[in-house]
Amino acid sequence: MAKTSRRDTAVRDRADDVDHELDAPRSRRPRAGAGGRWWVGVGRVLLWAFIIVVIFNGIWFPIRNGFSLPTSAAEPESTDTVDFPETAAAAFALRFADTYLDTSDPEARQSSLAAFVPEGQAGQLNVPADSLTGENLTVMAVDVLDEHNAVVVVRADVNDEAMSLEVPVYSDGSSLVLSGRPALLAAPSQAELPAGSSFDEDPQVAEQLEDVLIGFFEAYTGEPGHLDRYVEPGASVAPLPANSVEFSELSDITVPSQSSTGDDDVRQVATTVVWALPSVDSTDDTGEAGQMVQNYLVTVVNSGNEWYVRDIQGAPHSFGG
Repeated sequence: MAKTSRRDTAVRDRADDVDHELDAPRSRRPRAGAGGRWWVGVGRVLLWAFIIVVIFNGIWFPIRNGFSLPTSAAEPESTDTVDFPETAAAAFALRFADTYLDTSDPEARQSSLAAFVPEGQAGQLNVPADSLTGENLTVMAVDVLDEHNAVVVVRADVNDEAMSLEVPVYSDGSSLVLSGRPALLAAPSQAELPAGSSFDEDPQVAEQLEDVLIGFFEAYTGEPGHLDRYVEPGASVAPLPANSVEFSELSDITVPSQSSTGDDDVRQVATTVVWALPSVDSTDDTGEAGQMVQNYLVTVVNSGNEWYVRDIQGAPHSFGG
């Protein structure tokens, strides 16, 4: 009986323990975001959004600025030009140089120079009689310094030597005056001619043009009434004066294989023409009449079945061509 009682007591104790366990509140899993974790997620989202915005602006702003038009605040380019009377100054300096280099009559020279210099300054340009001569005067350049001042470069044969005379000129807007003594300098240097450009030639077109160009140059001076036969309809080519020269030979025709404009019906043809000079006194050692070789650039156009001349001009770079 005692054992039974103890067993019953143990059973009741376990039952009481179970009841206590059932009565105790159940443990629950923490909810998402509990304890401030959802703020961490929001912060990460904001951080990535900031990084994306920075990267996008770093790429887009330079591109946008590259495509954008200048704003009205941009400073316009300067279009100011110096208003100096270059043509008048060139003529003034040329007349002065002609007077300055003529020392055959010093008294007349000084009187003439007074028209070019400030009052009372002509005496500063005195030189001994017959000390200077000047021939073949021509203006080479006008170096404008500002709206009132320029230096005109006059090329001349001074005492039979090629030189240049630099003449300082002042302008007050309506008249000119020498602003200082002129200066003799060496003659302008001679340019070095570069080698001519090479290109493929079209011998077939050259053959077609030979008779046309021979007829054209014969009419160009000998029979100007026949010139229209070779000139493109609607174009105008003025002939040389009759009997000024006589056509002798078309010694060379050079036709480029392609037109510079892309239109192969229009070509610029380089030609070498031998003219016979009309003077009977101009003879060489063979007793033949004198001749003159010249180079032309002739623009020709193909009408479909015939070539015509559209224009004629002197040919550049004909030396060593």
